[in-house]
Amino acid sequence: MAREADKQPESERRPAQLFSGGERPYDPEDLVMATGADPTPERVEKARKLIEKEGARVIERYLP
Repeated sequence: MAREADKQPESERRPAQLFSGGERPYDPEDLVMATGADPTPERVEKARKLIEKEGARVIERYLP
C-alpha cells in the first residue's frame, strides 16, 4: 500500500532534515538575496563584512 507522501510529487515532499541556514556555508550574495534585495556589488561587500563581524549565523535573522 502506498503512503500518502509517496503519492506527492517529489518537488512537494518535505525534506527529511530542515536547515535554518547558519549551519551550512553560504556566500555574501546569498545573504543579500535572503534580505529580499538584488545582489549589487555594494550590498555584497556590506554582507561580506557583516558575515565577518557577526559570523555565519547572521543569515538566520532573515530566514523564516
